[in-house]
Amino acid sequence: MTATDETATNDRSSGPTSDDAASARTVTDETPRPRRRPGLSPSRANDFMQCPLLFRLRSIDRIPEPPSPAAARGTLVHSVLEHLYDLPLGERTPDAARALVAPRWSALQTEDERCGALFPDDADGAQEADWLASAAALLETYFTLEDPNRLAPESRELSVETQLEDGPVMRGIVDRVDVAPDGALRVVDYKTGRAPKERYVGSALFQMRFYGLVLWRERGVLPRMLQLVYLGDGQILRIEPTESELLMTEQKVRTLWAAIEQAAVTDTWEPRTSRLCDWCAHRSLCPAFGGTPPPTPRDRVEVTIGVRPEAA
Repeated sequence: MTATDETATNDRSSGPTSDDAASARTVTDETPRPRRRPGLSPSRANDFMQCPLLFRLRSIDRIPEPPSPAAARGTLVHSVLEHLYDLPLGERTPDAARALVAPRWSALQTEDERCGALFPDDADGAQEADWLASAAALLETYFTLEDPNRLAPESRELSVETQLEDGPVMRGIVDRVDVAPDGALRVVDYKTGRAPKERYVGSALFQMRFYGLVLWRERGVLPRMLQLVYLGDGQILRIEPTESELLMTEQKVRTLWAAIEQAAVTDTWEPRTSRLCDWCAHRSLCPAFGGTPPPTPRDRVEVTIGVRPEAA
């Protein structure tokens, strides 16, 4: 499916909600800011499935993590691809993408001070130059997989959310949504890594079905295609979701949220070790590696999960 209508809209949501209206109000000393409803994104859901303690440290404690060149490169490439589609049809070329790398990197450094600290020992700028070249190489791969001059995305970096009855708010940011002339939806997510091996593909499919479910609930249209674009090795993973698959994903989210609520009420955030521990920024706080996590911030548990831990 290809969205080729040059005049397609670029709406960032399917319509205003009560939360939008509340956020748009003028906030004064007498008008408290609305509290964000407890919710779950695919990334945080995968955190809990990977390791409940990791979920806690990221979502509740919100302990800062050191900058990662790989993660920052992913953010930069996503930003370039988002802004590439601001250019008119015919001008979305590899040269145009490369020209966006430096200004988008400058903008990201302004927005996030951690980006400015990514190369602390790079006096001559060589490390940063090599890193920027690696981002440009990923963009080159993108052009071997899709022709952006044949696409007119409806939305880019689209914030989506839906409230599950008796469950959490499901929320996330979708890289791109294409809408065909017949109204069919394609949901696209860019990955700057390599396509996962078969035994690890479940996490990626869960993320895309999660987004597909949210858009289905928001718009009443079952997405025709869920597409993962892997720039690390030039592969595309496509799935055509069914209603039963997305309903199973909804049930999985409900079950997962119940487990998160139980962990929050009992203040039981067990570590779960795996090979991924080698890349974890919180090993020094993990009991599995001789560390001690800080006391759980009880008020943040209530804000994040919507329940309060039982008294000790």
